[in-house]
Amino acid sequence: MKRREFIILVGAAVSGVAGSFVVRAQQPAMPVIGFLNVASPELFATRVAAFFRGLSEFGYVEGRNVSIEYRWANGDYALLPALASDLARRQVNVIAATGGIPSALAAKEATSTVPVVFVAGSDPVKFGVVANLNRPGGNVTGLTAFTSELVPKRLELVHTLTPAATSIALLVNPNNLKTSKALGLTVPPSLLARATR
Repeated sequence: MKRREFIILVGAAVSGVAGSFVVRAQQPAMPVIGFLNVASPELFATRVAAFFRGLSEFGYVEGRNVSIEYRWANGDYALLPALASDLARRQVNVIAATGGIPSALAAKEATSTVPVVFVAGSDPVKFGVVANLNRPGGNVTGLTAFTSELVPKRLELVHTLTPAATSIALLVNPNNLKTSKALGLTVPPSLLARATR
């Protein structure tokens, strides 16, 4: 083989390899979902499993064609803004703000461009997460079960079933006082101190 033919052959091989790198580099990056939650992975294990099932129904499998960035506050609501901001800085494709209104608000405040999908039990309009239910507006949308708004009805039902009861206890999360205040509830300082120990 002549030197010139050898150089052409090596050049062709190298350009072929380089060409394959260029083709790979031009392929779209794997989409990234930011998963934001106020709780811990252990407490949300069954819900995360359901999240995976839902993704797989649409053909998405973590590690194969979608990546998930998890941010867990482990019960510390004060961490949510920083965790949401971190996901926004990483330019994830969407933020799944699970775990209620606090996660949704943190994600909304962190970005006005990354789509945010929330799951909440309270009225997202009342807390300023969305403009209204029919047309949420902006980059935030989601699902609510209005569970907090149903608390007075549940208490009424308990009272109807046990009319002789003079005291009814209500267990609330003292770290989510916005929801408690919206319901017109006050948490006595003695209970609040015990609940946060």
